[in-house]
Amino acid sequence: QEQLVESGGGLVQPGGSLRLSCAASGFTLDWYAVGWFRQAPGKEREGVSCSASGGGSAYYSDSVKGRFTISRDAAKNTVYLQMNKLKPEDTAVYYCAVRPPVHTDTICMSPGAYNTWGQGTQVSVYE
Repeated sequence: QEQLVESGGGLVQPGGSLRLSCAASGFTLDWYAVGWFRQAPGKEREGVSCSASGGGSAYYSDSVKGRFTISRDAAKNTVYLQMNKLKPEDTAVYYCAVRPPVHTDTICMSPGAYNTWGQGTQVSVYE
């Protein structure tokens, strides 16, 4: 059974760091595009970062560019999101999702383009 499991969320002060993990089972992550998305209360789910394919391009939203980094570990079948210099506005539930490989940032960063999702992990950034 194909499954994605996120972990690594938590409570952190502004300026702090967290590393989220997205571990896959039942399939090989390197064959897919992997996106990280977030949803804050009362807001729509938005794209944060995506890796177009194993060895492919990485994309970031303007709000996290320069602070967040997406990476893959093929041996662990896991994708990471390193989040530095966290801000209160980064507070949300973070999800990872997969889809077939893509070649444009528009599709890569669009929640509607993905069909397999993890359960989410809460990130809270408080003063």
